[in-house]
Amino acid sequence: MPDHRAAPWFKRLLKPGVRQKDSLITPRLLLRPLRTQDARDFHAYARDPLVARFVFWEAHTSLTQTRAILQSMILESHLTGLHTMALVLRDSQRMVGTIGLVERLGADRAELGFSLARDCWGQGLMTEALTTYLEHLFTRHDFTQLLAKHDTLNPASGAVMRKAGMTQLRQAPERLRYKGREAQLATYRADREGWLAWWAGCRRPLP
Repeated sequence: MPDHRAAPWFKRLLKPGVRQKDSLITPRLLLRPLRTQDARDFHAYARDPLVARFVFWEAHTSLTQTRAILQSMILESHLTGLHTMALVLRDSQRMVGTIGLVERLGADRAELGFSLARDCWGQGLMTEALTTYLEHLFTRHDFTQLLAKHDTLNPASGAVMRKAGMTQLRQAPERLRYKGREAQLATYRADREGWLAWWAGCRRPLP
């Protein structure tokens, strides 16, 4: 796994995520359960075609649609345990993305996914969120393996996964047709024992 300890963006992650009831706090973000009040912030970025380009959902076309989708996501979280968390900027309290489990693959394995507002790209925010979320799932739940996938035409998502300590599987990309085209998906994996050892190593000071 890569060693990012010298990178400026990574130093922000060394402050551990703090649990606050059902929420997680990072240096710049609050990860908390979705709320119906998130509809306007959610719609503001989910209507962006560039945000929706490499995810399985289409860009939202109205606030009414966003409200219905948000209510469905909240209900699904309660019914299935595939909880999705809102990513909220601590300085402005603006909801700018989501992260969560998209599919359970057994009792101790799951696939996760994430999305982020375009004006927040390239700032290390998603790496901050993903690292904290992985730590939470591995230390507070019974997961032993977590997977994530991205369209190979969207290498930025793969970079986030690598920076968060996930490892790309050495296999041919998965082929999937969506949004009218044949896509290839790369798969990344994090195993609990190996990932926690990597994270502990990242917290050690540089020699």
